[in-house]
Amino acid sequence: MGFIEERGEALLKEALLLHASDIHAMPHQHDAIIQFRIQHRLVLKEKIPIPIFEKLVSHFKFLAGMDIGEKRRPQNGSIQIMVDERTISLRLSTLPTLQQESLVIRILPQNIDSHLTELSLFPHATKILFSLALRTTGLIILTGPTGSGKTTTLYSLIHAVQQTLDCNIITLEDPIEKRIDTGCLQVQVNEKAGITYATGLKAILRHDPDIIMVGEIRDEETAKAAVRASLTGHLVLTTLHTKNTKSAINRLVDLGVSIQDIEQTLICVTSQRLVNLKCPYCNGPCSIHCLKQRKVNRLCVYEILHGENLKEVIKEAKGETGNYHYKTLNDLIKKGMALGYLPFDCHGVKL
Repeated sequence: MGFIEERGEALLKEALLLHASDIHAMPHQHDAIIQFRIQHRLVLKEKIPIPIFEKLVSHFKFLAGMDIGEKRRPQNGSIQIMVDERTISLRLSTLPTLQQESLVIRILPQNIDSHLTELSLFPHATKILFSLALRTTGLIILTGPTGSGKTTTLYSLIHAVQQTLDCNIITLEDPIEKRIDTGCLQVQVNEKAGITYATGLKAILRHDPDIIMVGEIRDEETAKAAVRASLTGHLVLTTLHTKNTKSAINRLVDLGVSIQDIEQTLICVTSQRLVNLKCPYCNGPCSIHCLKQRKVNRLCVYEILHGENLKEVIKEAKGETGNYHYKTLNDLIKKGMALGYLPFDCHGVKL
């Protein structure tokens, strides 16, 4: 193994040790910096000379099957590798800048065996989500910012349903972030081959699915296709980038979905955040350099909108008066702090 290969592997090992979600390799005029995103914060790891930086970027691009000679256009790539006997997926993104090409690597551990109830600070929330996922038709939407755990929740939800029902589950993702070995067909969006979210959904509907997982609703065509799929007798699970549960309904309307179709199909919207648990070693918010081997140092908080509250919120979106009350993310985070699960300043939570 050469110097650059060893440097790249050491970088990944340290990122995993520190529970980093991303690695940033950013060029400056005279050198380059390597940063880890830990607990939503960018932390400087080191400065490196430009020649080593260029070789490191080329090394990762080569591993991901990207064009190492193309530095003028943005590129995306992904690869699954073994690091310290752990299987991880890397999602790479390059961006041409004034100085050099920059690189961001998203780290996606392949640990989909977590029980759904183990993801939540308050397990009752995921029990509600699981019970709704056992329905035969409808639309379930998970919302939250990047890095809030939506993908992990989706995969764990699918895994839990697989253990309970004999059903045909098909996913449509861009990219496939975690591989499911049995009981599920995974399809990757490939626009060069003509597989978009919209065309992929049409093809999946002809494959007799019971449950369809759509990685993300990004545009009007995908939103309408997902709603049509749920109207024709399928359960559709998907994600959407909105601030909270209520705004997901307005977002669907903005994407051209009629309020009548929303009423007929939508059975649940969740909004989630990853929160750092109170560290018994750091006596409060955990230091980003804390290496104490706790089994769990972060959990999800879920705001769940369903049932009568969902009906009332949809009524409000139609311009009528809605009468609803449900626990918001703020309510749940305050509860976690009051019970001593969360530090009082609750660093890293973006509401």
